[in-house]
Parts: sequence; structure tokens; C-alpha cells
Amino acid sequence: MKNSSVKRLSLLLLVVGVVSCVNAQINIVTTSVPFLRISPDARAGGMGDVGVATAPDANSNFWNLAKVPFTKNDNAIGATYTPWMNALGLNDVYLLCASGYHKIDGLNSIAASIRYFSLGEIQFTDDNGTELQKFSPKEYAFDFGYTRKLGDRLGLGVSLRYIASSLANTVGTTVYKTGTSVAGDISLFKNAPGENGEGISWGVALSNLGGKLGYTNDALNKDYIPANLGAGISYTSVPNESSRISFSLDVNKLLVPAPPVGINSSLATAADTAAEIAYKSQSVVSSYFKSFSGGNQLSLLQASAGIEYCYADQFFLRTGYHYEDESQGNLKYLTFGAGLKYNIVNIDLSYLVPSGGKGINQNPLSNTLRFGVTFDLNGGSDNTVSPATDPN
Repeated sequence: MKNSSVKRLSLLLLVVGVVSCVNAQINIVTTSVPFLRISPDARAGGMGDVGVATAPDANSNFWNLAKVPFTKNDNAIGATYTPWMNALGLNDVYLLCASGYHKIDGLNSIAASIRYFSLGEIQFTDDNGTELQKFSPKEYAFDFGYTRKLGDRLGLGVSLRYIASSLANTVGTTVYKTGTSVAGDISLFKNAPGENGEGISWGVALSNLGGKLGYTNDALNKDYIPANLGAGISYTSVPNESSRISFSLDVNKLLVPAPPVGINSSLATAADTAAEIAYKSQSVVSSYFKSFSGGNQLSLLQASAGIEYCYADQFFLRTGYHYEDESQGNLKYLTFGAGLKYNIVNIDLSYLVPSGGKGINQNPLSNTLRFGVTFDLNGGSDNTVSPATDPN
């Protein structure tokens, strides 16, 4: 790539998990492998990044695995391509996601997915600008999950995820390794009561519950992965045989405590260093509870709202809005999306428009078109559970 300086900047931002403007007065909660927080499918991307309680599809295991038993088909696969920093002219930085599920029977299902994040090619230099070597950073995550119906409308899902992040090999005298971690998800979903999806559905998902990740052999120099608590609700109305409209809302909170103020400053004191050591030394489980203490907890929440209109179960129009508090980066954006279903093929597009004032939001997806496709590999499936097999 010609614009290597931009790529070096993007790499640094990704390492610390910041994808927005930062100043010394804002104490943003940061994590390693922030690519796990990028919306992984174009359908949800067109609705402001909602997905915890929306109608289930082939990408459900990215948002809430417990939705899978309520899909209309016994098998499905999907893939989504997301250009990253496309507005800066970079064409080899992207997120590629693929997913799929299989219903074993009327109660049990399995699912798997993979996310691959390419950062292109980066030219490393020393302090004098002398070129050292080139490297192609990349990150990926693979997960496998199992979900089971607990009743006619209730589902429970669990999954295990392997995460790997390779951002550099050797820079100067420092040798870096591929950072790895293992995490799990657990989710719950209550399907809408209507036969056509009409009514209220809700879901809760705990995701990325796992160990810290580091790039050196220093056991202390490891960062939290983006453990998250998400809750969603969706209401679907079916005014006639041809039309269906859904209104969805998600609220998410990182289960990662805010770092002590001052530890990333060039003027950090001995007390700041001690605070940083204490921050990084706490256990992962205790950090989940610590994330709920101190400060204005409402400012740590991210909210997404989306609308999806469906006509004849073939044509889809979507829009949504995502909100993040100023203290956490101030990423606010409006999204639009469209979908087309023909036979077994579903094609989805989404577009993100930043809001909040020019130059304020530096969203890597600004003015970017995302593309996704899913395949329903068989006909409709009867999602009801017979009284003889209903565990409730």
C-alpha cells in the first residue's frame, strides 16, 4: 500500500481498541481484538447494528445463538464482506465473516462461524524513518456452538470461541508473538408468539467471556478482550398478508473496567504505574463485576435502534441508529439497508452515514457499503415442539 503511514496509525488504534477521537479528558474503556465488536453481517448493519432479538437467520450465532432453533430452515450458511477504512482509499483492509447452522432435530441445533480481519500490509520504520520490514497484520476468531429449545418459544445457546491476533513479529529489538485467547458465549431468546413472527421477542447474550490477550511473554502486559452484556427487544407487526414491519432495540455494555486515569499519559507518575499494575493484575471474573462500579454507568451503555420492513417475504428495507456517549468516543451513526430474497438466496446491503458533526466521528465504516449473502439450504421447517417432546 502506498499510504503506509495511515495504515501504521490504524494499527496503533486497533491495538489499544480506539477507533475514534480521544483526548486526555476522556477515559475510554478499551480492549484488545476490538474487531469482535464490529457488526458482522450486512442485515444488522442496515439497522443500526441490532441483532440480539431480531428475527433469526443464518447470522444469528454472531448475535444470539439461542435464536437458531426458531429459524424457518433446517440448514443455512452466510457470508459478509465489510471494507474497513474504505473512505481513506485502503482496499486491503477488510472484515470477512462466514456462519452457518444445522438443526439436528426439533430441539437441538449446532452452529459455527468465523471472522477474519485483514489489516493489509504495513511498512514498519524506526524513529529516524528508516524502513525496517513489512508485515501483514491479521486477526481471526472461530467459534462453535450448541443451542436447545427449552419450550415452544424459549431457547438457550452456548458457544466456545478461539481468538488469534497477529499484529507484528519483530519491531526493533522487541519480538512480538501472536496473541491468543479462548472465550465463551451464553445466550437466551424468547421468540414472538405469532405464527408469522408477530408480537414481542427478547433476548440476552453474554459474549466473549474469556482470558486476557497479550503479544509478548510478559504475563502482566495483557489486555482484556471485549466481554459484553447485550439485551434486546423486538416488536413485529403483520398488518396484512404481504407486509411485515419490525422495531428493534439493543443495549450493550462492555464487561471491562475503565482504566485508571493517567496511566496512558506521558506524564504518568509512580502512583499511575502502580495503578496500572493493579488494573492489569485483577482477575477476569472480578473485572466483570468491577465494570459496574464507579462513574456514570449510563454513559458506558451503547444503544442501537432499527426498523425492518418486509414485503411479500422478498423485499426488505431497513434503517437504524447507533448511539455512544461522548465519554466513550461519541460514535453516532445512521444506517440504511436493503435486502432481496430469491428462492434460497438472500442478498443484503447496508450503508453507514456518520452523524454528530463533521470531523467529530471518525468511524472506519463511514460512507461504506457492506455486502452479505445467505443461503437457505432446504425448505421451511416446522419449529413447533410436540407435547410429547416439549421439556416444559
